Amino acid sequence: MQRHEIRRARILVVGDVMLDRYWFGDAERISPEAPVPVVRVGQAEERLGGAANVARNITAIGAQAGLLSVVGDDEAGRAIATLLQRDAVRDHLRIDKTLATTVKLRIVVRRQQLARLDFESQPETEVLEAHLGDYARLLPDYDLVILSDYGKGGLTHIQRMIELARAAGRPVLVDPKGDDYARYAAATVITPNRAELREVIGRWRDEADLAERAQRLRRDLGLQALLLTRSEEGMTLFTEDGVESVPAHAREVFDVSGAGDTVIAVLGAMLALGRGLPEAMRTANRAGGIVVGKLGTATAGYEELFETESVTQESKP
Repeated sequence: MQRHEIRRARILVVGDVMLDRYWFGDAERISPEAPVPVVRVGQAEERLGGAANVARNITAIGAQAGLLSVVGDDEAGRAIATLLQRDAVRDHLRIDKTLATTVKLRIVVRRQQLARLDFESQPETEVLEAHLGDYARLLPDYDLVILSDYGKGGLTHIQRMIELARAAGRPVLVDPKGDDYARYAAATVITPNRAELREVIGRWRDEADLAERAQRLRRDLGLQALLLTRSEEGMTLFTEDGVESVPAHAREVFDVSGAGDTVIAVLGAMLALGRGLPEAMRTANRAGGIVVGKLGTATAGYEELFETESVTQESKP
């Protein structure tokens, strides 16, 4: 795929946003105060997390992304705005003065995560209502919508958001959370992982049982497709036409955090360009395989994702 082609994809990402902080250091002794390691921090890094990481993954492969979310009037919220600008994501952030921006602080020693500290609060209802108005105004500027649900309160009005997008002729992809998938009814595609889907349809005995349960859920919700991400087992796509699976594409699994963000980002970019679901799934699967070999929330760049595809096409007679 050429850069100018993927640049045409315009995707609006909506959902819970957070700031991922990493403190890297060494732990060479145990604290005299308690039986815990003493970490001597030598480096700090900040990255976009949650829905912001989805948007960051979209621009990393060369497509266009806008982010609609709510942050606090605080240092972390301002850091997110700065990172959005750095990563060429259109900033549609709203500020809630009563909200503390969600921060996930990870302490990493020798490329291993030692601890994670979460700082978060829920947004006010009034801000979310204004958020819905912004969403309706932004829809005409984008080709496709991704709703990234992290269960932090940013998608309280998700059913109305799906209705507005479908009325405007925009496909809607949802990264789901929790056990109430009725709220995602009429979306185009949902992308649960194994644990998330199991919470809704129960444990399946075998592949045939999984297909029956997943297809029933897809039909009940009025979805075009359900894409199940299965870690080391790859992905399985359930549509009206049947079931299609692809094997995992990872050479080495180092860190799975944020991999779901990458998958839905690339899937959305491909669908926004008019590619079919099977092709979009295969490209998203390659992207997921790239990021799990990296530390923390990461992205797959244009060269990483499409250079193999280009080489393969050039080698054909």
